[in-house]
Amino acid sequence: MVRRLVLVLGDQLGPDLSALNAADKARDVVVMAEVMDEGRYVPHHPKKIALILSAMRHFAQELRADGWQVAYTRLDDPEATPSIVGELIRRAEEFGASEVIATQPGEWRLIAALNEAPLSVRQLPDVRFICTLEEFDRWAEGRKELRMEYFYREMRRKTGLMMEGDQPAGGKWNFDHDNRKRAQVDLLRATPMRFEPDAITQEVLDLVEARFGGHFGDLRPFWFAVTSDEARRAFDHFVTHLLPGFGDYQDAMLSGDRFVHHSVISMYLNIGLLDPLKICARVDAEWKAGRVPINAAEGYIRQVIGWREYVRGIYFREGPDYTARNALGQTRDLPGFYWGGATRMNCVAKAVDQTKEEAYAHHIQRLMVTGNFALLAGVDPAEVHAWYLAVYADAFEWVEAPNVIGMSQFADGGIIASKPYVSSGNYIDKMSDYCRSCAYSVKAKTGDNACPFNLLYWDFLIRHRDRFGRNPRMGPVYRTWDRMAADHRESVLRDAAHVLRRLEAGAVV
Repeated sequence: MVRRLVLVLGDQLGPDLSALNAADKARDVVVMAEVMDEGRYVPHHPKKIALILSAMRHFAQELRADGWQVAYTRLDDPEATPSIVGELIRRAEEFGASEVIATQPGEWRLIAALNEAPLSVRQLPDVRFICTLEEFDRWAEGRKELRMEYFYREMRRKTGLMMEGDQPAGGKWNFDHDNRKRAQVDLLRATPMRFEPDAITQEVLDLVEARFGGHFGDLRPFWFAVTSDEARRAFDHFVTHLLPGFGDYQDAMLSGDRFVHHSVISMYLNIGLLDPLKICARVDAEWKAGRVPINAAEGYIRQVIGWREYVRGIYFREGPDYTARNALGQTRDLPGFYWGGATRMNCVAKAVDQTKEEAYAHHIQRLMVTGNFALLAGVDPAEVHAWYLAVYADAFEWVEAPNVIGMSQFADGGIIASKPYVSSGNYIDKMSDYCRSCAYSVKAKTGDNACPFNLLYWDFLIRHRDRFGRNPRMGPVYRTWDRMAADHRESVLRDAAHVLRRLEAGAVV
């Protein structure tokens, strides 16, 4: 009997995997492997590593219970090799197999490794997404601008979610204008569902602590879901208690409430514990039943079938060099406070502390606080990309890189964003309570007490005026600068240069 190996990666932990669908349960061997290379090619957050390893071990149990033969390599196995390909070679020799069936990985690095393996590896399309890569390419072909909004409309039509015939429910495709309210502290607001680690997870936590204890991030307390059943319960909890307010407050940030109305299920979705179409169908049903307002339902569905599918299409369409792009020529080192060093900027400190403790921050914290500062300060986008990939539990390159290289850092030159997502401290003050407790004054425009976001905002725009000066969306901003008194403009740029010198010197900013 000729056996084949069926590779299942740590972010492919669902039963509807194309590699499993193409395999023969009676003869083929599922290969799953915990390997050091995957834990350290960037210094992944210990919570992220623990989530993946525990979810892998639980999924392997489910596969065995379903009748599959699973060859599972634990990180501390004495015969373990350090790489996925190494484990495939070892298992091929063990079982006399020469062919491997795999679902295409979500990272060019692993796709290349499998292509170059000294085995016959057949990579099948990942069918866990709503839009195939071929469909995305057909949509993108010939378009001057690949704007997510137009792609999202196609996904709404394809799925029928929140549609009334061929028209969008409520007469609008997008209710984002209603989703920018500032939240207030509410001690009765629900929080994401937490799970007590079982014996498998406890064993994983001890292993991760021993092998990756030096990585940035707190391993304990660990409360993530590690099975599909737990992930579904976490999503049900969000839908019942938090989804109704999600639309209004999805951009809000609070010092004392790290999650506000967010679902915190992206990590489960991205490793395969949840199905994107099923969770969106549930949200649609809640809206139809009158339990969720239209702006909350539409806003949530847009993030999943719109943005998530769109960035995956961009990542694979743009190719392996996407993460190396640097359209603005930014070269400054990532400041030490991204790794927990001291900073006087309360918004950045809050976002980084939360990231360190939770391996999570919501999209506005990532885009308009840590991402915004890195862009304004001229940080090398490759370093920003590596940081985001390392520190967030939901970060896998297919979804993380377009969000960082394209949306956050404008390093792709405008493929994703029509203008850079930069702002002064005013936006952060509007959407959060961070500025109330900051050492800097968000109202001060110049001087040592001025919010660095205020100073660097104008410095960034002037540095890149040749590129953005004729952008119709940015023209009014430059006209505002031109109307300022000359001595004020000089003070802003002088004080911004002082901030940048302090960053380069490693001083506390």
